[in-house]
Amino acid sequence: MFANVRCESDRTLFTHWQYIIGGKQHLKRYFREISVAIALAALLLFLAVAAPAFYQPQPLLSLVTREAPTLVVACGMALIIICRQIDISVGSQFAVCSVCAGLLAAMKWPLALVLPASILIGAILGAINGLLVAGLRLPSIVVTLATMVTWRNALLWKRQGEFVNLPDGIQWFGLSQVTGQWTLIGIALMLLVLLTLAMKYLSAGRFVYAVGSDAEAARLAGIPPQWVTFFTFVFMGALVGLAAMMNVAQSPQVDPKSGSGLELKAIAAVVVGGVAISGGRGNLLGVFVGLLLLACISPALTHLHIESYWEKAIQGAIILLAVVADGIRSKRSQKAK
Repeated sequence: MFANVRCESDRTLFTHWQYIIGGKQHLKRYFREISVAIALAALLLFLAVAAPAFYQPQPLLSLVTREAPTLVVACGMALIIICRQIDISVGSQFAVCSVCAGLLAAMKWPLALVLPASILIGAILGAINGLLVAGLRLPSIVVTLATMVTWRNALLWKRQGEFVNLPDGIQWFGLSQVTGQWTLIGIALMLLVLLTLAMKYLSAGRFVYAVGSDAEAARLAGIPPQWVTFFTFVFMGALVGLAAMMNVAQSPQVDPKSGSGLELKAIAAVVVGGVAISGGRGNLLGVFVGLLLLACISPALTHLHIESYWEKAIQGAIILLAVVADGIRSKRSQKAK
């Protein structure tokens, strides 16, 4: 009888130790994401005390709305980097899709056709990158640098800086401003949730992680790395097309220079959010938190009456810390092996 009690006690103790060890491993795995969330919470708490005007409803809603298209692009960029690639042409793709969507709307195309057309144009631009990277096996940094310059300069040559005037019914999708803002935020958040679930539970999401971790091992396991890479670029382009349409809906005109610097902002959000620049690791919820942290810097400086040029310096410091932390973590992982 006493032996049975002792065995049961040992099993219970072992179970508790498993739970504790598992919790520590889980905490270690998501340390970067948790750290960024704590930094964001600390910044918001500090602003609540030092600059309560930051929390005025309408300016705060406008801030989140402006960042909604960036969140969509950052989600796609996360998939690209997890797949161990890079796409610095997204800003130029964004401008091309925005202008094309604006021109189609100016030609009296209905909104129900303009939206899928913008997504299709983005997918085609992404497919060009994918063919060059996956098909010809060229370095993605070189390919997307070339397409970035090509699309941007071709658009500037064609439009000569001329804005595209949009007809009525396009701005805010024909809704009131507040309703339109919440609609854009809802689209971005819904996409974030769906992609998070897809990356965790669908085979396609696991394929992206597998190729980013070790393309040769993925190939031996029956996963075609080149096709996964190609379709990841296509999907990235489609998301850029969606983001461009979300941007078009926020203004009565389309600026051909729109999207300038978008690639850096998206990459920054991804890296700060815990996605490994070496590929194979990261999650989209971390990207969301990272983007919120970076987006709060500019208005925070404004409310604290600090010169705006500090924004880039602070963002750069945050990105550098994130990259250094990722490098240290990678070295520790290699030593552990």
